[in-house]
Amino acid sequence: MRYTIVVPAWNEAAFLGASLARIREAMAGVSGHEGELVVVDNNSSDATPDIARAAGATVVFEPVNQIARARNAGARVATGDALVFVDADSWPPVALLQAALDRLAGGRVVGGGSTIAPDRPVTGGARRGLDFWNRLGSAFKLAAGCFVYCRRDAFEAVGGFSDKVYAGEEIFLSRALKRWGRQNGRLDFDIIDTAPIVTSVRKLDWYSPAQLARQTALVLIPGALYSKTLCRTWYDTDGRRDGGENDAGA
Repeated sequence: MRYTIVVPAWNEAAFLGASLARIREAMAGVSGHEGELVVVDNNSSDATPDIARAAGATVVFEPVNQIARARNAGARVATGDALVFVDADSWPPVALLQAALDRLAGGRVVGGGSTIAPDRPVTGGARRGLDFWNRLGSAFKLAAGCFVYCRRDAFEAVGGFSDKVYAGEEIFLSRALKRWGRQNGRLDFDIIDTAPIVTSVRKLDWYSPAQLARQTALVLIPGALYSKTLCRTWYDTDGRRDGGENDAGA
């Protein structure tokens, strides 16, 4: 199976080089599948696109600073029959990428996600919060945004990621793909729990537990994800903690 890994990136110069190197390692370790790497420069003002090109990635420019639009821009230029979306501060182990592609190639699933592992040890509330999400995502079959994989034809059929929301677009896509899978051969939407995606916990350094709790709670508030102002912490790569200064202008 030919696949495309899409990495949306806005001002990610501090993390992108290391992430892409690890993504490349995972791609090199996969057997039976041929892949390409696409990085979407979501209107960065730093060296993000240069770092991506140096890593051998195809670089696409998306001028509107919105995560869903960036993901969709990468999917439009993808040549793979399978799409794998990975955040710029995250990387899949070889076993995870292999498992996702094997599931898609086997025709058993429409797509899915993965449980999450932090890039460094965490304790207390952060550990409990991560464990809670892993249980919730596995139980309700919801993909976390740092790793989403799916069939390209299904992705296109459901319209890709919703560009009406500024965060949580992976939840909307998970639901849409699950519906598509049920209607087209009863295909499963599978959350892989044997080899978690590794993701940065840098926001623990940037925000207080209360701020992170409020961010998470937005998912439960009707209409909140449609507001860029309310979702501003998803658009902060500088670690601003005042809650009002960063407006990642569209």
